[in-house]
Amino acid sequence: MRTRNILWPTDFSDTASHALRYAIEMANLYNVGIRILNVVDQPLGDENYMVLAITPEELAKTMEDAAAKQMHELLAQLKTDLKVETVIRRGDAVTEILAEANGENIGMVVIASHGRTGLSHFLHDNVAEEVANKAKCPVLVVK
Repeated sequence: MRTRNILWPTDFSDTASHALRYAIEMANLYNVGIRILNVVDQPLGDENYMVLAITPEELAKTMEDAAAKQMHELLAQLKTDLKVETVIRRGDAVTEILAEANGENIGMVVIASHGRTGLSHFLHDNVAEEVANKAKCPVLVVK
C-alpha cells in the first residue's frame, strides 16, 4: 500500500468529487500518486445505429472524447504536487475498475458510493459495493 498508487474511479459526479478529497489525502499520507479512471459505457446493438444515425463505435468515440475533455477540466482545477495519471477505458464500470485495481501498481481504491437505498439499491448496479467485494487491495468507499 505504501508504495503503490491510489486509484480514484470517477463518473465526474459531485459524489465522486467528494471522494477525490479523500484520495488526495491518502496519497499525501503515503506519498504516492493518484490514478484517475473514467469508464465509458460501450454502446451495443443496432438500435444505437438506427436511433442516432451513427455507429456504436462512433458513439463510443464521442463519449470518450467528452470524458477526456472532462478529465482535462478536472486536472486544471486540481491543485496538488502529487503525480497524477489519467486513464479512460471503455466497457463495464465494475470490470474495468477491478482490472485497474487488481493491477500491480494500485495499493488502494478510493471510490464514491452513490448511497442508493431500498428498491433503487436493488434495481441498479452498485459499482462501489462490487468493487469493495472483489478488489484485491483495500477499498475506501466514501459517502
